[in-house]
Amino acid sequence: MDKVVLGFAPTRRAIFSAPAAVVYRGLTAKRLKELNVDFVDIDDVNDEGLLYDDAGMEKIYEKFRDAKVDGLFVPHCNFGTEYEVCRLAKKLNVPVLLWGPRDECPDENGMRLRDSQCGLFATGKVLRRFGIPFTYLKNCNLEDECFAEGIDRFLRVCNVVKAFRNTRVLQISTRPFDFWSTMCNEGELLEKFGIQLSPIPMPELTQAMKDVKENSPEEIKEVTDYCREKMCIKVTPEQLDNVAALKIAMTRLGKKYGCNCGAIQCWNALQDEIGIMPCAANALLNEEGIPVVCETDIHGAITALLVEAAALDDTRSFFADWTIRHPDIENGELLQHCGPWPISVARETPKLTYPLAFSHPGSITAEAKHGEVTLARFDGDNGEYSMLLGKAKGVDGPKGMGTYLWVEVENIKRLEAKIVEGPYIHHCVGIHKDVVPVLYEACKYMGITPDLYDPIEEDVKAYLRGE
Repeated sequence: MDKVVLGFAPTRRAIFSAPAAVVYRGLTAKRLKELNVDFVDIDDVNDEGLLYDDAGMEKIYEKFRDAKVDGLFVPHCNFGTEYEVCRLAKKLNVPVLLWGPRDECPDENGMRLRDSQCGLFATGKVLRRFGIPFTYLKNCNLEDECFAEGIDRFLRVCNVVKAFRNTRVLQISTRPFDFWSTMCNEGELLEKFGIQLSPIPMPELTQAMKDVKENSPEEIKEVTDYCREKMCIKVTPEQLDNVAALKIAMTRLGKKYGCNCGAIQCWNALQDEIGIMPCAANALLNEEGIPVVCETDIHGAITALLVEAAALDDTRSFFADWTIRHPDIENGELLQHCGPWPISVARETPKLTYPLAFSHPGSITAEAKHGEVTLARFDGDNGEYSMLLGKAKGVDGPKGMGTYLWVEVENIKRLEAKIVEGPYIHHCVGIHKDVVPVLYEACKYMGITPDLYDPIEEDVKAYLRGE
């Protein structure tokens, strides 16, 4: 994904010190550069490089619009002009971050220079009047650790919202007949969220594979060499070539239809057509940061895209079934799937072999790394959508088949009730990173209800405030 770009619109109000506001405009821009933040400045809009009137607001809007900024950062360099902030935010329709630096001590006569904190209170209220969701970073100094952390979190939130608003799912064939749980409302996803599906029939995939085999032997060799380097191969050379051809075909189809994630039928028609399961090919795409999920689970593909965006795309996610309880750990659960998890998730050298319960090859077997993971599921029905969110930790357990990880949660009964009562299903997405607060905050911009399976909402809110 492209880097996240912020529109930097520091604001002031006339009755407070304009020179002091200009100073803080410069200091804040300098700090953003130190943090390697990509931002569009407004120092050419007026002499001060500040937002405070309609004429400036219109110029700023046009500049940010043309630059296609992903978020709006509004430092209150003094009290700020709250209605101009809100007018700008309304026109841009991107995530908004409010922040103001700690105010100086009043001088010996009791005079105050800026009242930045007071202005934040005003802007927050007026944003609510405008119906604009926003993020708030607590009043702090530029050098404080919470400032850098807050900017980083907001960049991740912007990345999630950007991914969500630009989601186009490559849907390879229909859902398997038996999987009524993975049905989705294509029209509603488009109408409510702008999410697009690009459905293709199975023959289009098989034809694309045929084209790869006939015309791209070097590409196939590149993929099979990678597999031999990274995995223990337990399939025939011909079957491995099929895995590579499928991976390349899906990549090309994704580019053809402008998709950033995919969902594939995976059984039973596919393996009869091409002689392999698609799991390993899915894993190879997942390793490249192109989430592809099983059983034509559109909501699962969307979840994977959002989870990786929350990590700023530097950590790979894995698509899993909730399956069975741990035999010895009361709050333990087995996360497993036939073998589509990316190689970097594995705790051991993956085997490219036969999956559990199927007679065709093309699956990966490996236990995933332990450690803390975030588990998430975007889903909905009856016109309402939410995102299940929470954390778990990897634990030891019996040996499994396919790609798997035993995890322990705080309260499995509470989690089980959440999944059964819905709108969720037996699928989730995991990632070895704590992205719960980022996804929680992003939900407000996506029109989704965050649904924490542990009672940690106040802790998440405190973290987002920078406490």
